[in-house]
Amino acid sequence: MQESVQVTRSYTIKDLPLNERPREKLVKHGPSSLSNAELIAVIIRTGYQEDTAIDLANRLLSIDQSGIGYLSHATVEELTKIKGIGTCKAAQIIAAIELGKRISSRGGEDKLKVDSPFVIAELVMEEMRYLRKEHFKIAILDTKNQIISIENISIGSLNSSIVHPREVFNIAIRRSANSIILIHNHPSGDPTPSKEDINITHRLIEAGNIIGITVLDHIIIGDNKYISFKEKNII
Repeated sequence: MQESVQVTRSYTIKDLPLNERPREKLVKHGPSSLSNAELIAVIIRTGYQEDTAIDLANRLLSIDQSGIGYLSHATVEELTKIKGIGTCKAAQIIAAIELGKRISSRGGEDKLKVDSPFVIAELVMEEMRYLRKEHFKIAILDTKNQIISIENISIGSLNSSIVHPREVFNIAIRRSANSIILIHNHPSGDPTPSKEDINITHRLIEAGNIIGITVLDHIIIGDNKYISFKEKNII
C-alpha cells in the first residue's frame, strides 16, 4: 500500500485577514497604525521558509535590547547573519533607515535658526543616540545663527589627537562659518561631560578666538537626553 505524504503548508501574511496585512493597513490607516515589526515587514516584503515577513521583523527587533534602535547603526554584514535576511533585505532596511536620518536632519527649505541648544539636540538626537562609537560633529552657523550645515569631523574616542582644531576649523572656514556649535555623543547614554570633553572644548574655543570663528556651545548627546555646556555654564 502506498504511503500518503502529508504536506505542511507554511503560514504567510496572505493568510491574514486583508485588513490586518501590514501593507494594506498602511494604505488604509496610515503608517502610524503599524507596529515597528509591521513597518519592517512592509520594507522587506517577504519572509523565509516557515517565517513570515513579520516573523523576520520580530527576530530583528529582538537581536538587541535597544529594539528598533539597533537598526540605526546595523551593517549589512550584521543583518545578513540572521537567518532569512539576505543582502537585498539588509540593503532595503539600511536604505530606509538612512532616508529617515536624512529627512530628520534636513528640516525645511528655510534655514533653521538656532536660538537654543534644544534645536540642535532635536535635530541630531535620533541619528546619534544609538551610536556605539563617539562621533564628533560641528553645526556651522551664519551671521544670523542659521544652520549652514552639520559636518562630521571624527569617529572614535574623543581625544585631542582625533579632534584637532585643524580639522574643525578647516571645514568651518570653507563653509564661511560665522560661528560653530560642537556636538558629540556618549554611547553609554549618559551625556555628563568628562574632563577630556571640557579640555577639548576650551582648546577649540581658544583656536576659534584666534581664527575669528566663535564656538557658541558644546552639546553632548545621550540616550534621549543631552547636556549643553552653555546652559550648564561650563563655557
